[in-house]
Amino acid sequence: MAVVRGRRQLNLRLPLPEISERRPRFPLPLPPSAATSDTNHNSNNNNWLSASSADISAADVEKLNVLGHGNGGTVYKVRHKKTSLTYALKLIHGDSDSTVRRQLLREMEILRRTDSPHVVHCHGMFEKPSGDIAILMEYMDFGTLETILKADGTFSEPKLAYVARQVLNGLNYLHSHKIIHRDIKPSNLLVNRNMEIKIADFGVSKIMCRTLDACNSYVGTCAYMSPERFDPETYGGNYDGYAGDIWSLGLTLMELYLGHFPLLPAGQRPDWATLMCAICFGEPPTLPDGVSEEFRSFIECCLQKESSKRWSTSQLLSHPFLCRDSRTEW
Repeated sequence: MAVVRGRRQLNLRLPLPEISERRPRFPLPLPPSAATSDTNHNSNNNNWLSASSADISAADVEKLNVLGHGNGGTVYKVRHKKTSLTYALKLIHGDSDSTVRRQLLREMEILRRTDSPHVVHCHGMFEKPSGDIAILMEYMDFGTLETILKADGTFSEPKLAYVARQVLNGLNYLHSHKIIHRDIKPSNLLVNRNMEIKIADFGVSKIMCRTLDACNSYVGTCAYMSPERFDPETYGGNYDGYAGDIWSLGLTLMELYLGHFPLLPAGQRPDWATLMCAICFGEPPTLPDGVSEEFRSFIECCLQKESSKRWSTSQLLSHPFLCRDSRTEW
């Protein structure tokens, strides 16, 4: 007698997009009144104000050029008129989708809570009379790891160890403050002329108020999502949430080494169905022959499909791959 097993239905549905509508303007909470500058940071491109972030207004800066577009807003390179210091200004337009505005408010809340040399620094937040919301941030003049990859080619193992160490220091800081980034990828890791790498873009991040808070909502760039984010029923049982950032870091490092997204062949444009199948049903990507055993082991520690088996930030910081000579030439 044949036994027929029912096929389990995966919970892989995307949330329906919200209807875009113009929201009424609303006042923003005032930034912290305490001075946010850190004398240890003054060497970073001289971009640090000694004054409180509340002393900076929209009228104090002038736009120089556009750095990028996306998600209902624009990022500008700007100059502070009084000091001639350079900053990045993220501007979300007043008629942007309500989801975009909520993401910016979430990012503002995260930036108020962070003070680390491994996280992009925020110098001020304000709302313009037009309803536009702006965040004035540290300007990272070498762009992102994505732009460096496109311009200079793939990264060597020593460079990747250097990148991994700096990103893990940032994630270790965030996780110790119960903040999960949820969108680690090359384009969200910024670089300055001193080759300091800092985590940016907290629009989809989450502050974990309690240890057992759920963190399986479908946000962030799906290409870098961990298996438990696609299919919580199978992979997400009792996971701590922070492990998703580790998976994303592993994919990021592989991409910098290979020169293309590691779950797909070079040149193939990802779509949601292909990514879902690769992440949930395929084996984790592996490095080609010729890499060191330390690098291979490090990636395997990041790309365990069971989130409970992935190493934490503190464990990875002590991994042999990162215990080499920390000096590297770019």
